[in-house]
Amino acid sequence: MKIIAFGASPSKNSINKKLATYAASLFENAEVEILDLNDFQMPLFSVDVEEEIGQHPLAQAFLDKIVSADILVVSMAENNGNYSAAFKNIFDWCSRIKGKVFQEKPMLLMATSNGKRGGATVLEIAKNAFPRYGAEIKATFSLPSFYDNFDIANNKISNPQLDEELNGIVNNF
Repeated sequence: MKIIAFGASPSKNSINKKLATYAASLFENAEVEILDLNDFQMPLFSVDVEEEIGQHPLAQAFLDKIVSADILVVSMAENNGNYSAAFKNIFDWCSRIKGKVFQEKPMLLMATSNGKRGGATVLEIAKNAFPRYGAEIKATFSLPSFYDNFDIANNKISNPQLDEELNGIVNNF
């Protein structure tokens, strides 16, 4: 079983990438590949740019990663209540090649933030939108107050109740 995981943020120290990495590590007998959105930087999408350069090869590379997965583990960064611009740009380029960007893959959809809502707004937006783009969302998880509930040194959730909740989700996946 192959898992593709990523945090939908370009931050070098993305808390969403840390959460996605941890969640992916909980799946037993799985090969895990962690994507970095910085490896898929493309010009800002517009139909004019697309007309000029055509389909961007990095968009196809991202789609190729998705197709190689048995499971997707995605943790959404919340920027002003919505997707990060970096993720949205990759998504826009990819959707011009393949409308079902997530290619009917089972997905664990998550979000975290340093606030008490844990990225709840972007999680809800993605939960409602992603199925139209081929995501088979099996479960969602929000980690509130990241720095209070995640042990960065040991790369794991430090809050026992939240850790048990995420482990239960993974075990029932």
